[in-house]
This record gives sequence, C-alpha cells and structure tokens, in this order.
Amino acid sequence: QVLLVESGGGLVQAGGSLRLSCAASRRTFSMYAMGWFRQAPGKEREFVAAVSWNGGTTDYSDFVKGRFTISRDNAKNTLYLQMNNLKPEDTAVYYCAAGAPESTWKSGTEYSYWGLGTQVTVSS
Repeated sequence: QVLLVESGGGLVQAGGSLRLSCAASRRTFSMYAMGWFRQAPGKEREFVAAVSWNGGTTDYSDFVKGRFTISRDNAKNTLYLQMNNLKPEDTAVYYCAAGAPESTWKSGTEYSYWGLGTQVTVSS
C-alpha cells in the first residue's frame, strides 16, 4: 500500500505561483506512474497532469499546458506540481494519485492510490 500526502496549497492572487508536493510513504514510489487531478465546487474531478515512473514522459490537460509543470524526485519519494500564472478558474482541491498505466492515465479510475487533497484558491 502507498500512502500519499499533498501539501503546498493556499491562497494566491491571480498571476501568482504555487508549488504542490505529494509525499509517498514507501520507497517503492519510483515504480509508479503518478498524476494530479483537481475538483472544483459543483464540478467533477478532472485530469491535470501525469508523469511516468522515471520522469521520462509527461502529459497535461489543455487548460494547464504551458503554465503547470509536473515533476518527480524518486530519491525523495516526492511528486511536484509547479503552477505558474494561476487563474481564478484554477481554484479547486488538488489530489495526487499513483499507479496508473500511461495508456489510460488521464482517467482517475485507473489509479490505485489517492491522497486526501490540498486546497488551492486563486483570488481575482
């Protein structure tokens, strides 16, 4: 079992930046592809970004491409999401997840493990 804990959320003005972190509980973290999802009030959970187990492949949703960067440090068992040029519509709870194959990693149902989320609020 892998326990995931997100951190780094908070309140930021539009145009600002935040870096989210997701710490994994075990040293086999490096064997899993990982992703970030978000859920805003009144909306369904949506895909944000994903990265392969070795960091060699990444994927992004169209609405964050060019603004967000996903990365991982397997030596530290940590996943990151650097968020730049934040917009009010980015306001949501952000979740990290682990365990999806690359072929289907845009679907939240393909992930085996989930964190509890961290709130990101972007003010106008």
